[in-house]
Amino acid sequence: MKNSFKLMLSFVLILGFVLTACSGEGGDSSGDGPGSISFYSPETPDMTRELAEAFEEKHGGEVNVNYAGTNVLVNRMMAEIDNPQADIWYGGGGILPFENAVDKGIIAPYTPEMAEDWEVVENGVKVKHQDGYYTGIEVFVLGFVYNTELVSEEEAPKTWDDLLDPKWEGKIQFSNPAASGTATLMVLSQMMARGEEEGWEYFQKLTEQANATPDSGSGPTKAVAMGEAHIGVGFDFMAYEQQANGESVDFILPEETPVLVNPVSLVEEGPNPEGGKELIEFLLSEDGQQILADWYHIPINPNVESKTPLTLEKAQESAMDLDIDWVIENYDRIRDEWNEKVN
Repeated sequence: MKNSFKLMLSFVLILGFVLTACSGEGGDSSGDGPGSISFYSPETPDMTRELAEAFEEKHGGEVNVNYAGTNVLVNRMMAEIDNPQADIWYGGGGILPFENAVDKGIIAPYTPEMAEDWEVVENGVKVKHQDGYYTGIEVFVLGFVYNTELVSEEEAPKTWDDLLDPKWEGKIQFSNPAASGTATLMVLSQMMARGEEEGWEYFQKLTEQANATPDSGSGPTKAVAMGEAHIGVGFDFMAYEQQANGESVDFILPEETPVLVNPVSLVEEGPNPEGGKELIEFLLSEDGQQILADWYHIPINPNVESKTPLTLEKAQESAMDLDIDWVIENYDRIRDEWNEKVN
């Protein structure tokens, strides 16, 4: 009997240990720390890891960064909709993919404390979703990166039509709209500005000018830095990051170009919503914003000064109007038609 009791006691103790250990696994944030947080982002991997590590150092927990192009991540979240794997989604070449995602059931409303008193539109820029489905954490400006050893500032393109100049044939790169949020923004903005018929004609000609269309939004800027292209389409910070690393590149702010926030969203039914919220709050804190600023992004927090030479005030002088309703209605169709109409 004593031996049976000892065996039963041992079994109960072992079972209790296993259950305790299992209760500490998984994505929930119960307990002392924020738990394990799954972080989907197409933004610069080194910068995103730095954000994750800074959060972990300050708040504990574990942030798992999953990097891929914007459209790849959106497709992944759609595939995971019955069993979401991400807690937050940060970045996508601006607000357009987030606007398109609102009705897809993959993101959830959450308004961070800092953004509670923001107007939906501040100084002509939409900074948050009217129903709280995303919040901007920085400002992106789409423009042209050029290699300063191959192109002078005077001859560099100043408008989107300048990219069609025969002198740039075989010397341009832009990213693939089927994979990149940066390129999707480029395509949609030009369709809004030109109308679809003229827009498709424009991109047919622009594609003939290009020597490559990499999947990554940062790919064209890296190609320009390596001398593989003279001109690349990209965001402002991409050029200034390369410049800070000693590369011979600079940025042109074109006339009539998208200037918009790059948002963060809570993922619908993610495994660790409380941890996700805590990470979103961190991204908007001065600590999180300073990391973005040190990577030459324009932070949305006015108390943080960026290293970028491009001010928001200067960028707004070239900002084009974006018809968000048109984007929501046509985002998927335009992206799907890219391979059919442009080759």
